[in-house]
Amino acid sequence: MNPNVDSFLDKAKNWQDEAAALRKLLIVCGLTEEFKWRAPCYTFQGANIIILHLFKEYCALGFFKGALLQDEHQILSKPGENSQSVRMAKFTGLKEIVKMKSVLKAYIYEAIEVENAGLKVALTQSKNLIFPEELQQILDQNPRFKKAFENLTPGRQRAYNLYFSAPKQSATRTARVEKYMQQILNGKGINDCTCGLSKKMPQCDGSHKQFK
Repeated sequence: MNPNVDSFLDKAKNWQDEAAALRKLLIVCGLTEEFKWRAPCYTFQGANIIILHLFKEYCALGFFKGALLQDEHQILSKPGENSQSVRMAKFTGLKEIVKMKSVLKAYIYEAIEVENAGLKVALTQSKNLIFPEELQQILDQNPRFKKAFENLTPGRQRAYNLYFSAPKQSATRTARVEKYMQQILNGKGINDCTCGLSKKMPQCDGSHKQFK
């Protein structure tokens, strides 16, 4: 057991019993306990397999390649509408975890097998995105900005594109691109915080300033 995880769980306000049960199950299944992105992360031979999240409304296991799991019992869901790879199993009580122990073990072992087999999620690339005219013009006019945008992960590109495309007014779309230009040049996503985490993650309290 990783001492950083001990400290994390000791300070947790919610889901301590549920987290302890999930933690024990993950370790029993042969995963190595690490502490990444300010959360317990479980790896196998150096590869990220599962991350343990403690939200206000529930606790959850996030399977990094959950999209490749069969999900026979239909317990996995996308953490966001545009999530391609990660899938989450959410829990709201200890009894629920105890009852699903054998099912969860099967899912964990399947996730390990997926990693051992070298399987990868086929991510949608940015070339499949339809950019608003204002973004495309700036990309064409600014090679440095274009390179920085293309170097972002597909998920970050999609998030920016959705945000830039939303306004009905052209001037607003242009203003949004200009506002986040430096953040993109810094290699950061639209929700990234100065602490290095997504502002949507529970470990980020949202008090940090966004990149300017």
